[in-house]
Amino acid sequence: MERYRVVDTPLGPITYLLVKKRVKNLNLHIRRDGTVVLSIPTHCPLEQADHLIAQKGGWIMDVRARLADRTVPLLPGPDREECLRLLEDAVGRVYPLVEGLGVARPLLKLRKMRSQWGNCHWSQGYITLNVALARCPEGLRDYVALHELVHFLHHDHGPGFYARMDTLMPDWRRRRQELKKYSGALETAG
Repeated sequence: MERYRVVDTPLGPITYLLVKKRVKNLNLHIRRDGTVVLSIPTHCPLEQADHLIAQKGGWIMDVRARLADRTVPLLPGPDREECLRLLEDAVGRVYPLVEGLGVARPLLKLRKMRSQWGNCHWSQGYITLNVALARCPEGLRDYVALHELVHFLHHDHGPGFYARMDTLMPDWRRRRQELKKYSGALETAG
């Protein structure tokens, strides 16, 4: 059972999503989009759930404020055809950086993913990019595409992988940090 509830706190009302399910404890978390979710055991009284929200009101407000500071407005999601074009263009822009290193141009697949921007299937010769990436600026799409292409050279995130990223895209760390501001696109991808 899921339903929204509102609790009045000294800091103002807090709306939260109450989820009753087979858990042992009360589990409180805040999604990237700021939604407060409280999972409770099926036999737990609603008053106990509301009390926890009121008790954690300051923490909830702090987390929401930090999330608001770290997120940016999202571009509207393009249709599948435009998404494919945008992500193929990103691969096309960065592929020349690895082509001379012996990386064959991989097949590109698109998928909705809730927790990652892309992944590399180096043994099968393809990369998968999250459709949500099409909602991000071009430079961030390029970073993710290159990240996945470098996995054809270094299959893990070891020192060699990061050294190659440093060589091919010296500002990749700044781009990775910037990409975190777009995490709301992941929430809406699944």
